[in-house]
Amino acid sequence: MSPQAAGLLQLTALMAALALAYRPLGDHMAKVYSSEKHYAPEKWIYKAIGADPAAEMRWPAYLRGVLAFSAVSVLFLYLLQRIQGSLPGSLGFSSIDPDQAFNTAASFVANTNWQSYSGEQAMGHVVQTGGLAVQNFLSAAVGMAVAVALVRGFARSRTGELGNFWADLVRGTLRILVPISVIGALVLVACGAIQNFSGIHQVGQFTGGTQEWNGGAVASQEAIKELGTNGGGYFNANSAHPFENPNPLSNLFEIFLILLIPFALTRTFGRMAGSLRQGYAILGAMAVIWIGFTALMMWTEFAHRGPAFEIAGGAMEGKETRFGIAGSSMFAVSTTLTSTGAVNSFHSSYTGFGGGITMLGMQLGEIAPGGVGSGLYGMLIMAVIAVFIAGLMVGRTPEYLGKKIGTRQIKLAACYILVTPALVLGFTGVAMALPTPADSMTNSGAHGFSEILYAYTSGANNNGSAFAGLGADTPWFNTTIGIAMLLGRFLPMVFVLALAGSLAEQRPVPETAGTLRTDKPLYAGLLVGTILIITGLTYFPALALGPLAEGLAS
Repeated sequence: MSPQAAGLLQLTALMAALALAYRPLGDHMAKVYSSEKHYAPEKWIYKAIGADPAAEMRWPAYLRGVLAFSAVSVLFLYLLQRIQGSLPGSLGFSSIDPDQAFNTAASFVANTNWQSYSGEQAMGHVVQTGGLAVQNFLSAAVGMAVAVALVRGFARSRTGELGNFWADLVRGTLRILVPISVIGALVLVACGAIQNFSGIHQVGQFTGGTQEWNGGAVASQEAIKELGTNGGGYFNANSAHPFENPNPLSNLFEIFLILLIPFALTRTFGRMAGSLRQGYAILGAMAVIWIGFTALMMWTEFAHRGPAFEIAGGAMEGKETRFGIAGSSMFAVSTTLTSTGAVNSFHSSYTGFGGGITMLGMQLGEIAPGGVGSGLYGMLIMAVIAVFIAGLMVGRTPEYLGKKIGTRQIKLAACYILVTPALVLGFTGVAMALPTPADSMTNSGAHGFSEILYAYTSGANNNGSAFAGLGADTPWFNTTIGIAMLLGRFLPMVFVLALAGSLAEQRPVPETAGTLRTDKPLYAGLLVGTILIITGLTYFPALALGPLAEGLAS
């Protein structure tokens, strides 16, 4: 079987698995967030934190809950790293420097998991499992809670109440993320991923000599890092490391985990909004972009010309032979179209166009299917923009799910889509203008520019993957990327929750003959076009200086 045919078979199997899980998981999540029942462990948590899960919150209170919880999480994770040297199970590693501790704390709380360090050479067992892995669960649950609040904004009327943040956080963690992660960890252990708390030990090498390795609770952290679209890795090689991702089967399963909840949330949206067809329209737009990017990535990596590439069967530099071009391409597209950031290959070694595809996937806003929670609310913001554009075309006041999209709603949506481009392009411009950040680039010219553009794109969009080739462990990059991650995560949430509150207060508008049907393929196509046009107009000049220039020159 040719590598191309094997890749098509893998893609077909992945899509079939996602289709089988779509309905039961989507319906389960809708029940979780609509339920008024609280289980005993949940009641213990509410009592411990002093929260009343039955108390409804308006959007300012919901936002305060999100920000307060996240601020405490950043502080806790920062302090845990700063005292690592005094903790048991530190494996002899010293405490983390202040700038790197801030960067890492911001990264994991913002669901970014950008790492400017080598995990196996910096973090002990307590920080890995009690700090980083815990935040993998909690940051994902925060994103899901905000998405559900926006869905309630569309579903409810004549009330500003969006639910209870603490109840949404706890239920999302205990009823959705934990059970699936347990199953995922068991599958990964069966595939060969390690799960232990061993110390540092020496292993022999085929070429002679020895090398130091340490173990860890890798399978359990790998499961939630992919399921929660967190990213990061126990080891510096990330999901290219055989302890994290042993074989092609585990590779396909990890891609499945990455895409599972973001796609299924569209059914949750349809179920809670009272129209499954609306969820299918959002799903269709997501799927078209994901499949299109995957096909384009496979084509550019398989078709790259040159004697070395033709002998290898394509652009194999920087890719694991265990996964090949197809497995690496699917992983790269899935991880950059979501907010995952895990990598099983060296994105800097992709072709010029291939590197541009990974970058563009993040610049779309990571909405196809996007991060856990953030993908859905990002896509719903774009749906509002698309309805507004359609309304301008026909001269009607735009409506979406029975809610009028007026001046306030479109301003909030516009602010949402402007936050990350401002952060990405602003920080990239400053970094290129200053001598110190430019000294961290391994390469010059278009590829060097792509390294810095990718870094801030990854940080501000809460992705966390690295183009590599950039020495990011410096006070400048640790601080500025940390700031970009926090602002890129929480500023958009302000606008999302404000939009949800304004929608929930509205009286439903009855559907008329002139109402745009937003559950039809025509609207899904309009939504895809809106996403690509807005992103293209925003980022094309920067992409032309980096990956496009490099690709055309090769």
